[in-house]
Amino acid sequence: MNQTLLPPLRAGIALAITVGVFYALCALAWALAPGPFLGLINNLFHGMDFSPLVQQRPFAWAGFLAVLFVLSAWALLAGAFFAWVLNHLTR
Repeated sequence: MNQTLLPPLRAGIALAITVGVFYALCALAWALAPGPFLGLINNLFHGMDFSPLVQQRPFAWAGFLAVLFVLSAWALLAGAFFAWVLNHLTR
């Protein structure tokens, strides 16, 4: 059986881009509609109420970019590792 190998770096980059885009969309949803988004998060966590944790403050670009970088770097490593493991398991 001839299996095509998944290039680890390309898989890592694809996952990093995907995670980065979805993190940015999540931040955008929170910025545009914090009330409904908080309701969604409360429901997502089985009715836990996160509203006491919410504090009104301006959007922090530095924090957003730092988390975007960390999540993307982590996803790049995870995606590359996933492809490496998959390639070794399908040989």
